[in-house]
Amino acid sequence: MNAPAAPERTSHASRIQRVVSKSGVEAWLVEDYTVPLIALEFAALGGSSQDPADKSGVAYFLSGILDEGAGPYDSAAFHERLDECAIELRFHADRDVFSGHLRTLAKRKDEAFEMLRLSLMEPRLDEEPLERVRHQIEAGIRHEMNDPDSVVSRAFFEAAFPDHPYGKQVHGSLESLPRIARDDLLAYQGRIIARDAIRIGVVGAIDAAALAEALDHVFGGLPASAKRNPVPDVAPAGVGSRKVIPLDIPQSSLRFGGPGLARRDPDWIPALVVNHILGGGVFSARLFREVREKRGLAYSVYSHLAPLQHSALFLGGTSTKNERTAESLALIESEIRSMADDGPTADELDKAKKYLVGSYALNFDTSTKIASQLVRIQLDDLGLDYMDRRNGLVQAVTLEEAKRVAKRLLGDGRLLVTVVGQPVGL
Repeated sequence: MNAPAAPERTSHASRIQRVVSKSGVEAWLVEDYTVPLIALEFAALGGSSQDPADKSGVAYFLSGILDEGAGPYDSAAFHERLDECAIELRFHADRDVFSGHLRTLAKRKDEAFEMLRLSLMEPRLDEEPLERVRHQIEAGIRHEMNDPDSVVSRAFFEAAFPDHPYGKQVHGSLESLPRIARDDLLAYQGRIIARDAIRIGVVGAIDAAALAEALDHVFGGLPASAKRNPVPDVAPAGVGSRKVIPLDIPQSSLRFGGPGLARRDPDWIPALVVNHILGGGVFSARLFREVREKRGLAYSVYSHLAPLQHSALFLGGTSTKNERTAESLALIESEIRSMADDGPTADELDKAKKYLVGSYALNFDTSTKIASQLVRIQLDDLGLDYMDRRNGLVQAVTLEEAKRVAKRLLGDGRLLVTVVGQPVGL
């Protein structure tokens, strides 16, 4: 049901309309009548970092229950209504954001907007779906406890952010989930999902006047202001240390990382280019070339920048045979130090910039992707014209700048490393 993006006109920014409803709800709109579909994405800052200290998992639990009955519809009737109107509705929570996704045929927009409104304003949270969703999340957690990639990721965040909300699991734990009651979910929703907190992107067959009315209908009844608890800014801890979690498996899973850059840091774009060369470019990246192609140590290896609302990470990972774990980690650390000390070559920089510029359009090839980008740009406060400016910023990165930022990003090459498996030599 994804609608292809319309042919590019003079600029992305010229196609984006700021729509503000009578109740003050703002959305960014791209009208597109190529196909009769509408995609709406919204997000509110908060996420699992706003979970009560002793009840991790509230935000994620709420995201799983909001489409399980609302207003006059119990869970079964709610899903039947979505199906008969061909409406796609879902919610999600990560560490920083609680978000929602709606996709509908234009002729069904009134029904779709009403179902979204009911989810946000009149969720039932009936006992049967409440317990069913709770058990589903608990089953997922039990599965993750035996999944090396999940275990190593959890261990990394616990080591990087001790005594901080980021160190707790988004899904919660087997200890915290039974403590979460219906009132906890309603209290979280009332604090976080508010008119001043939501950022909305809409793409499709709807004009500004109709959207303004829909914004008031869906979001106008929300609280005026969010009441988020303060979350301290924090730098990742444990850099230079290694933590091994024994698990009887033939391969070891690794996560490695250290401090990154905030999304609005002036060096973000050069850092994006540097990371693409180091580990973000998949087949063209140094880590992939050295670890997989030349030595066959791992099937895949990667790195990426992970900016959080209250921190920032340079983060990477791989999986390799237990007996080759030490060798693989030593090679990864060597490549990171080399990039920090010498930076990229002119040829690497040129190829990375061409790829990042050429592939940027893939972020806008469906209506859902465009709506998601509109929300992300609002959350990061990058400006209405960012999509027009972004490729120029990439192209402007010089070799001198890339070398300077590589040193700033990667420092002395020391990493926080977590490993799950039976690694030899660590």
